[in-house]
Amino acid sequence: MIKKLENRKWKVINSTPLLNLGPWLNVRQEEVELPKTLMVIGEYAFAMDFPNWINVIAITKEGNFVMIDQYRHALGETHYELVAGVVDEGETPLQAAQRELHEEAGYAGGEWQLFMTLSPNPTNHTNFSYTFLATGVEPMGQPHQEPTEDIHIHILRPDEVKQLLSEGEIIQALHAAPLWKYFAENR
Repeated sequence: MIKKLENRKWKVINSTPLLNLGPWLNVRQEEVELPKTLMVIGEYAFAMDFPNWINVIAITKEGNFVMIDQYRHALGETHYELVAGVVDEGETPLQAAQRELHEEAGYAGGEWQLFMTLSPNPTNHTNFSYTFLATGVEPMGQPHQEPTEDIHIHILRPDEVKQLLSEGEIIQALHAAPLWKYFAENR
């Protein structure tokens, strides 16, 4: 049995807001004291507050994956992805996942379970990314994409999704990791 790790939390001495973009992103610089050495660090500890995120591995009744593609401006590229989004205020991660699958792809129903929880970057992100596995989903009307979304929907066989992963066509790490886990557990 692997032992549970001791949480060696840093003591926050001072926290200075640097950027406040409402619910989307807040950045602060923190002066911290390390528990082992009592050393104080002020230029290293940055924290970025993002809302929690969700991803959905959606599998139809026929066993195919509901995937999307969309342009990502920071990279200037379009790639295959899972349906994903932000957990809105007052929503649970499951509610957000179900809402996003319907809004982005027009799919709903099926059996849902929390499949994986990841930290996008524990060095400086305070949020989590929750991946849900939804099996037996089916089309439930037209997608209701936001005006800023240009999303194309793809229904892919498992071997096609695995090929995309193997060829580096799914580059979003928070999407690739749960998909690799899925294929490792479902050989």
